[in-house]
Amino acid sequence: MGFGDLKSASGLKVLNDFLSTRSYIEGYVPSQADVAVFDAISAAPSADLCHALRWYNHIKSYQSQKNSLPGVKKPLGQYGPAGVADTTSGSTPTSKDDDDDDDIDLFGSDDEEDSEAARLKEERLAEYAAKKAKKPTLIAKSSILLDVKPWDDETDMAKLEECVRSVQMEGLVWGQSKLVPVGYGIKKLQIGCVVEDDKVGTDILEEKITAFEDFVQSMDVAAFNKI
Repeated sequence: MGFGDLKSASGLKVLNDFLSTRSYIEGYVPSQADVAVFDAISAAPSADLCHALRWYNHIKSYQSQKNSLPGVKKPLGQYGPAGVADTTSGSTPTSKDDDDDDDIDLFGSDDEEDSEAARLKEERLAEYAAKKAKKPTLIAKSSILLDVKPWDDETDMAKLEECVRSVQMEGLVWGQSKLVPVGYGIKKLQIGCVVEDDKVGTDILEEKITAFEDFVQSMDVAAFNKI
């Protein structure tokens, strides 16, 4: 099993297909399995690999706390779909005829291997559908407290909060807020929100909030708690 070379387009394609039926590499919450695979990727997947890109951005939001995620990190080749060669361990696949080594398709591109991969994918989809039908979907959520700092004491804080709350997306619910003095007559906006982990990350919130550059100088995460 494995994803192949995750720094190559073919390896990322295998990862994208793998994540088309699941939110995480293993289980239903972020774990050390996700950290191991994330660390093996050199850059964010392209937009056409939508499942891999969604997962990548989600796990990226956990980088500051990745060591606290559950599970034990295993060798990279122990994650991913069956029937894909692990090219990260430095080993060379064997063949009955050494003269045919150059013709070996490491990623199962011939008709027989494609058929086997399709069968395995159908089995995984059937298993996933059966599990999903037997148990309710677990939606992982987090409670986040944000510090939003203005440029100076002349910034309209009411307008700043209005801008922040105008950020709307699926999986985001704004909560209570207050103004907290930071010195020299300047106050920061402290505002809470609840997010669905697989839909909203702190990096997305920061990008959207700091886009109001006439009012917002910076945004920091003051507290982050799993629900």
